[in-house]
Amino acid sequence: MLLPWLVTCLVGCAVILSPVSEGCGPGRGYGKRRSSRKLAPLAYKQFSPNVAEKTLGASGRYEGKITRNSERFKELTPNYNPDIIFKDEENTGADRMMTQRCKDKLNSLAISVMNLWPGVRLRVTEGWDEDGHHSEESLHYEGRAVDITTSDRDRNKYAMLARLAVEAGFDWVYYESKAHVHCSVKSEHSVAAKSGGCFPGGAWVTLEDGSKRLIRDVRPGERVLASSASDGSGALVYSEVLTFLDRDPATRKQFYSIRTESGATLPLTAAHLLFVSEGNCSEGAEPTPGSMRTIYASDARLGQCVLTTVASEGVRQGEESMKGAGRFSRISRVSVHEDVGVYAPLTRHGTLAVNGVVASCYAVVDGHGLAHWAFAPLRLLYHWTGFAGSHFGDTGVHWYSQLLYWIGSLLLDSEHFHPWGLTDPGR
Repeated sequence: MLLPWLVTCLVGCAVILSPVSEGCGPGRGYGKRRSSRKLAPLAYKQFSPNVAEKTLGASGRYEGKITRNSERFKELTPNYNPDIIFKDEENTGADRMMTQRCKDKLNSLAISVMNLWPGVRLRVTEGWDEDGHHSEESLHYEGRAVDITTSDRDRNKYAMLARLAVEAGFDWVYYESKAHVHCSVKSEHSVAAKSGGCFPGGAWVTLEDGSKRLIRDVRPGERVLASSASDGSGALVYSEVLTFLDRDPATRKQFYSIRTESGATLPLTAAHLLFVSEGNCSEGAEPTPGSMRTIYASDARLGQCVLTTVASEGVRQGEESMKGAGRFSRISRVSVHEDVGVYAPLTRHGTLAVNGVVASCYAVVDGHGLAHWAFAPLRLLYHWTGFAGSHFGDTGVHWYSQLLYWIGSLLLDSEHFHPWGLTDPGR
């Protein structure tokens, strides 16, 4: 009974104290507007946040070295910001290579440096390391870490430089040496997972008049095709959209594309929950109660069956449910691609059909039922007020999702979460 009480208390506090929304976009303007307070420099050997670099509360676990010949090299992007000096002692341009998140934070920091010290620029002494010059499992090998100074190499500035890096949004900052400050960020995979499972803006849903609408154009209050059962096997219904758990039209993400033998293709992020058959399935058959379970999109395999919404024609506007449930269709292909825009609508039933495939509204945690229960207070808030704590048009992760993520990280073991979303603090 501890968890329900904690959820109730924390939700109450969050409703009163939390901002309406918190952006997830990178660079200047990220997140909450910072107060005009006096910034305190970091002390020598201090790191922020006060946890180990490769743990949940900081930059997360090491995911493996990236080389120029590896598939993951495409995760890195060059930074040609003229306001940043790159030492590039190898003369290979390696110091300019970094993940997009690291690039965004570094560019934001460069602006802060110029604002605080006119005529001084940010300087990067170490970036991506392809030569093995750092310790084992260093985040430099993934393009997620940089060592920085100021262009004038005034060591009296480095304590404040470290503070500026914290304010710029780096996930871990360490005043490591009198000669430099070390900064690192979470992996793109981890950020994608933490931002909640999403669909691309070009995916579509079915409205109760039978028409299709792009998910980026859906509005809270509209009713979309969904499943009435917590395992996706129930009757198809039109469920009201309460809010968006994540919404960012501009961000670019990787999506798993799940294609079925019936021709349906569902794109969704790695940590999003998808309903699949528990055992053997026949193409075109209706599911029986309890025959479905949820998996992460990144765990989808050929031969598994998902639910497709066939024969949706003829449903009358305003009709609560369709006859029957979705139909099984085997997964024939799983691929990964990039797309622009991330959208995660939350419906009253916690499910929705996207591109004709039934999926959960939830992500990161390993069970749809647990996630749906955890969002009950938000549904209750909507029932009482007609408002789910976020205005349409706000971008970023919904504050309630962030609250649950924080609670989950305190109370649940890491195996309950997608590996790209949480890192075991004990490792």
